Amino acid sequence: METEQPLAPQRRTPEGADAGVLHRVPERIGAVLTVLTERPVSLYAAAVLRIGYGFLYLVFLLREFPNRDEIWGPGSPWTPELARQLFDQTGWASILTLSDNRAYFEACYVLALITSVLFLLGWRTRVVSVVFAVVVASFHARAIFMTDGGDNLILLMGVYLVFTACGRRWSLDARRTRLRSSEVRPVHTPMGQGAAELRRSRHTLTAVLHNCGMFVIAAQVCFLYGAAGLYKVQGGSWGNGTALHYVLNLDLFRPWPELSLMADEHDALIAIACYLTVLLQVAFPFVLFGRLKYPVLTMLLGMHLGIAVLMGLPLFSGAMIIADAVFLPDRFYRSLERLWRRAGRATDGGKMRLSTRGEPVLVPPQLTPSSR
Repeated sequence: METEQPLAPQRRTPEGADAGVLHRVPERIGAVLTVLTERPVSLYAAAVLRIGYGFLYLVFLLREFPNRDEIWGPGSPWTPELARQLFDQTGWASILTLSDNRAYFEACYVLALITSVLFLLGWRTRVVSVVFAVVVASFHARAIFMTDGGDNLILLMGVYLVFTACGRRWSLDARRTRLRSSEVRPVHTPMGQGAAELRRSRHTLTAVLHNCGMFVIAAQVCFLYGAAGLYKVQGGSWGNGTALHYVLNLDLFRPWPELSLMADEHDALIAIACYLTVLLQVAFPFVLFGRLKYPVLTMLLGMHLGIAVLMGLPLFSGAMIIADAVFLPDRFYRSLERLWRRAGRATDGGKMRLSTRGEPVLVPPQLTPSSR
């Protein structure tokens, strides 16, 4: 009689592990939804965007102040009548075309300057952000063919920032809220169920709008870099590394010809810069979830500084540099804030010295060796 052979051990499916994974998926989704609906994220990054674009547009208006009439005013070659005809085709609108009076135009220009300052400082940000978006859209639409195109991104970011809580950090609004909370002791009064529900709904709506706005800003920057990189891949000049050679020899984008010629003499560096530019732009959306994004952002900063200097496009470069700041975490900005406060305390009379572990320590004036 033939003996029965032992059966080979069968591979068991990890049903318990699969059940655990399936059980954790709803929990993770719930956690993500809780974060998106209960707590605004990247508040420091939103503040940096507000300060950056407010300052950048203020500098832009001040730089073009002597040429304001030729660009946006009644004396512009692109007359208000031509602008209104274009609006009929594009659907744009501008407060500058409501009147052809020069005094009205000057008042609108002063309004734009004041709005940029208030938006930069974060004063009544909810209302001022709307006015800032209207101002940027009006000036952009009034002379869409007269500027260098750098205000396109400022227009988009100005509209997106309307939906964010960009005034909760590094602003006059945040300072006023902090002073009120420190001076007035909160009194807990019983609230009705309707009032409590309304307050909770307002908090949730604010958090959702802010988080969605920040997500749209990040997606816009990713789309911009990805589209620019893929567009460059299709061109033969970027493929053979000669695109920057032609750029450096365009008279329209050569504010300092001697500097452009000096950079154009290094053929190998020009080719490397071409390939590196395409690689950074195409790979940018894929490196945002790791530490590789920090060297990528650093190299993009150098690229935009080169564009500002060699091509004479400071508005565009500044807008892109500020937009890249949305990808830096809040802990990075909090560390900068701590360094700023520490430096401020040091300049108020104390001195900084290094501890045994190499950390900066503030020494009061009365404990310094010179005062002993």
